[in-house]
Amino acid sequence: MNPTENSNDLKAGNTLTDVLGQAEHVKDLVEQSAQELSSVNTGLAQEIAQSGEPPGVRRALEKSQAVEGKVQDAADRLSVVNLALEAEVSTRHILEAQLATVTHSEEAARHAALHDALTDLPNRTLFENRLDHGLAQAKRHDRTLAVMFLDLDGFKKINDVHGHDVGDLVLQTTANRLKEHARDDDTVSRFGGDEFLYLLTEIDGEKDAALIAQKIANAIQLPIPLPIGELIVKPSIGIAIFPKDGASVSALIKSADMAMYTAKRGKLVYAFAS
Repeated sequence: MNPTENSNDLKAGNTLTDVLGQAEHVKDLVEQSAQELSSVNTGLAQEIAQSGEPPGVRRALEKSQAVEGKVQDAADRLSVVNLALEAEVSTRHILEAQLATVTHSEEAARHAALHDALTDLPNRTLFENRLDHGLAQAKRHDRTLAVMFLDLDGFKKINDVHGHDVGDLVLQTTANRLKEHARDDDTVSRFGGDEFLYLLTEIDGEKDAALIAQKIANAIQLPIPLPIGELIVKPSIGIAIFPKDGASVSALIKSADMAMYTAKRGKLVYAFAS
């Protein structure tokens, strides 16, 4: 749905409502004029009956009474038009409400299709789309970008010992901390399970990527308050740099994934693919 078209529909609805209000005002004026004319004609008829006015005056009264009839007929016709206009306004309001409901449903469905249900982070599909766009920009403007692959050490044990509800809370807390420390132009995604992807769209090199990785690790390792008490979860982060570690979406994600396992084996906070 085009937002401009939706806005135009709302403006049209408002204009129609304004027209109806003006038409009602005109109808009231016409009816008031008909009533006043009827009162005048009644008074004239009574005076003529009592004093026997000349035929010319009587003909003038007849014409005035004819005009009175036309004014009253116009008021009646205008009333019918206003009723139809009122029905149109009511129908338009119903359609606008239905349109708003459908639009909201479409937006919700689109969001659900591109975001993880548990954490509300972009899912793998949306991440790959943004990475693909980022690569196109980086190639065009000779920029450097990085992909970080992150997972949580010992997460399976958390699920096994404390249950999936606690595990879900750990994932949601991790997602929130990642979002809080993400730059405006970067993308944080849940890749699946306890794995997350982080796209850094513009960096100067490995030094920038290392600083961001350490900052993220520090945030994630803060104690997580849970119903069972506090837990401390440590991440392992693999970092792949474009263009030296890959020039495609799949190549960069694979390189970052392999670097993550290098960090995990070496009990490091992060490791580079190169």
